Amino acid sequence: MAHTKPLDAVQAFFRAFNDGDIDAVVAFYEPTAVLVAQPGQLAEGTAAIREALQGFLALKPTLTAEQTQVVMAGNIALSIVKWTLKGSAPNGEAVQMEGTTADVLHRQADGSWLFAIDNPWGAKILG
Repeated sequence: MAHTKPLDAVQAFFRAFNDGDIDAVVAFYEPTAVLVAQPGQLAEGTAAIREALQGFLALKPTLTAEQTQVVMAGNIALSIVKWTLKGSAPNGEAVQMEGTTADVLHRQADGSWLFAIDNPWGAKILG
């Protein structure tokens, strides 16, 4: 389903992530997209993004958007989302993360929106 508003795409991404559907999650990225997997660690392109996200999805996470703001300029959108992630490590230990994204989405020729840059850590990548 094509999401014709960037906020709809972001919300659908969160649903697919929580469903653990790696194929659906990766489908939200442009083929040449970049994901900041961790501060200082970039995953470039679909295959690398898939590999990076599989580690997160292995936690059987629940990703929650606490606050969301989208700023649009033509065919580009900046998505800012304050998020929390709760899951379980393979040893059963609880895992909790939080952050504020700084993501860039790009409107496609069919009117849908895909991530070009996914930076879930926001300004934390500065150290």
